[in-house]
Amino acid sequence: MTSKLNCRPIGAAVRHLIKPYPHHRSLHEGPDTIDELLDRHLVKNDKKPQLNDDEAELLTRQRLTSTRREALSLYRDIIRATRFFMWPDSKGVLWRDVLRENARNEFEAARFEKDPEVITRLLIGGRDAVQAAIDKLVEKQKQQIEKERNDFDRR
Repeated sequence: MTSKLNCRPIGAAVRHLIKPYPHHRSLHEGPDTIDELLDRHLVKNDKKPQLNDDEAELLTRQRLTSTRREALSLYRDIIRATRFFMWPDSKGVLWRDVLRENARNEFEAARFEKDPEVITRLLIGGRDAVQAAIDKLVEKQKQQIEKERNDFDRR
């Protein structure tokens, strides 16, 4: 013989025991982190100024112009830096020409990149590579000068 019980879900049955007053919160129902506490109690300013199509396009063009300027500046710096690489490689081609061709290929490969994070990463990586190459060149030049001085002193 089964009887059908008409009862509320268990959560509703004990809710009045856990929360006797609806406006009180228990410590266990509070925020777990400082961020949650601040999110709960600070007024959020999620309203970003709405831009019309013209303003949005202008902002996009300014960003593109800025990254284009940076890319062109980097390319010019690479061309300037390659002037110092005047010795040939094993095939007889000047390193200057090899480096310029590689730089051109890298820039052409990234020409249509739209992601600002990727563009920034490429620009920073390019700057670092140019600076590292120049630093190595300067160090080698110093070693060469020191070697020539030592050879001259031995005579």
